[in-house]
Amino acid sequence: MVARWALAAALAFAPTTIAAQDTDADDPYIWLEEIQGERALAKVDQWNADTEAVLTDQPEYPLAKAWAKQILDDTRQIALPDAIQGDMVTNLWRDADNPRGLWRIASLESYMAGAPEWRVLIDVDKLGEDEGQSWVWHGANCLAPDYARCLIALSPGGTDADVVREFDVTTGRFVDGGFTLPEAKSNVAWFDEDTLFVGTDEGEGSLTDSGYPRLVKLWDRGTDFSTARQIAEGEQADISASGFSVLDGDTRWRFVNRSPSFWTNQISLVKADGSTVPLPLPEDAEFEAVLNGLVIAKLNSALETTGGTEQPGALVAWSLQSVLDGSDPAPFAVFRPSDTQAIEEVAASETKLWVKVLDDVSGKLIELSPGQSGWTARDMELPANSTVQIADTSGTGDTAFVTVESMLTPPTLYAVPSEGEAVAIASEPAQFDASKFTVEQKFATSKDGTKVPYYLVRPKDAQGPLPTLIHAYGGFRAAQTPKYLTAEPYRSGPLGLFWVESGNAYVLANIRGGGEYGPRWHEDALREKRQNSFDDFHAVADDLVASRLTTPGHIAASGRSNGGVLVGAVANQRPDLYGAIISGSPLIDMRRYNKLLAGASWMAEYGNPDVREDWAFMREWSPYQNMSDGPDVPAAFYYLSTLDDRVHPGHARKAAAKHEAYGQTFYYHEYREGGHSVGSDHEEDAKRAALLLSYLNREIGKDAD
Repeated sequence: MVARWALAAALAFAPTTIAAQDTDADDPYIWLEEIQGERALAKVDQWNADTEAVLTDQPEYPLAKAWAKQILDDTRQIALPDAIQGDMVTNLWRDADNPRGLWRIASLESYMAGAPEWRVLIDVDKLGEDEGQSWVWHGANCLAPDYARCLIALSPGGTDADVVREFDVTTGRFVDGGFTLPEAKSNVAWFDEDTLFVGTDEGEGSLTDSGYPRLVKLWDRGTDFSTARQIAEGEQADISASGFSVLDGDTRWRFVNRSPSFWTNQISLVKADGSTVPLPLPEDAEFEAVLNGLVIAKLNSALETTGGTEQPGALVAWSLQSVLDGSDPAPFAVFRPSDTQAIEEVAASETKLWVKVLDDVSGKLIELSPGQSGWTARDMELPANSTVQIADTSGTGDTAFVTVESMLTPPTLYAVPSEGEAVAIASEPAQFDASKFTVEQKFATSKDGTKVPYYLVRPKDAQGPLPTLIHAYGGFRAAQTPKYLTAEPYRSGPLGLFWVESGNAYVLANIRGGGEYGPRWHEDALREKRQNSFDDFHAVADDLVASRLTTPGHIAASGRSNGGVLVGAVANQRPDLYGAIISGSPLIDMRRYNKLLAGASWMAEYGNPDVREDWAFMREWSPYQNMSDGPDVPAAFYYLSTLDDRVHPGHARKAAAKHEAYGQTFYYHEYREGGHSVGSDHEEDAKRAALLLSYLNREIGKDAD
């Protein structure tokens, strides 16, 4: 932590007057963007040490850290399926003895019986020790329908970049002479058992401005990658290009995708010879699934179909065979959500389509069945007023595996068959006495009259206003749904639980920019409309104050990644309202974000600061440019990773430097590993939860004044 008493020390390296910073030349802290720079890391080490010296000395810190570690390492957690692979299921298991994880496999029969007989395939911790690498698991892509060969992605330290190696499930070993790719932000998928789709870093000209692959090649087994045949390419200003395949019954459909922007895609079918045929999907539609020879997509703009005009948010299908035949397939509607609904997840099993719908932010699972007279929809029987998530579906047969939870109810994994009742396979144990708390959904009225939902958790029979933590995201169509309090969205485990157990209130705000009500909810906060998401957040805070549930100055605003833009903006705009902000892996300097790491890929969301008209509206809310030197600004806590290769650590570093120069209280914790997710293991996640609890108690807790 650097407090107001540290002003004198700050003057040694920063001017007392900060320029408007509309250009790079106006930024005195640009040197902090040198990720591994000696001077920058020395400053990071100082801030880390100052923060830990204060917060680890708080009486609650050791207890909170130990409790968090116990919860995160609990061996009674659900072994969620990474993938259902024929009659087998895979899972990555992490606990105290295996912090980086065990990738393992069991029969689907034993798994559904609740007694899986696991066989370990890869011990990630041991592999890292043997190879002298800090490996972090990034997943496995196994070739259907046999699933014997898999492409394993491992990241050194948790960065988005990873290495790829071919693995044989039958022998439990990496394949000698198999497919391998060095560390890069690669796009890799199976074309067939002896060929891969590959997009990777091949040097100059092979990556987009956003740092992702621009070229798609077919790489044959046993050949040098330099001989791989190019089948598609994007432009330098695109986001990325990639190839992928989907097994539909006995048919393998192959595709390439060029993404000109974050919200547009040009998808083509790939024939067996590598030639391509464009799909007729609108560029802003979202590819969801393939079933019975149909490609199914979610609309984000209106489309004329055989049944009339379909509105944004609907599911629509096209015949893939018609595309191959060269005809113009007529799209038709598969499912239309209601005005209060939004489609959040779609997955195909053998003959069914499974759709997870939000209805006023409450989850429902719907089964869609194709028929001669159209598609029929059936609501599946699951606990109401819950968050539902599709874990996977069976490739053979028609069963969806879903988790169901709420803020006060721990997750339960259900197998939901097309015929028969849902069966609970596993449940996590309760980690706290839920009878002590209440949860209610409330609605605030934003500046333009929009009703904004939010969930409020607080102790039963609570008297008077309570210190309140509000978490939100508000971007990229990502809905924020209520989850069990031990796993709220901080990348720091049970902070939400610790906060309400201390007698305080926790709020999850469903502000615009997310996907809670479909495309319109997102579009209402795009680019020049971004202020709507900030207004929504203010409206929730003001509603809590008006209801005498909290008081100004005793509210903390929390957000991660895109949420860093959110909390930075609301803190600048209403310092009277907020007493603290939690800013994780944050975007903050919107003047330079498109020049830092993957930032250029998000210009369709925020705008291009190098375009005068865009910067005119971005300048109004960019957190870094609007920081002020007043004494009564909210005390910020920035947490991040040095190895984050998605959102540049320079954002948080430069904001911290400004706080220091202004003599303002702030806290800072930059972990050297972990990537964008920050924590690479439970030890770090537990530490962060305890630090944040100590910070909240110190800044907005009952005794903070």
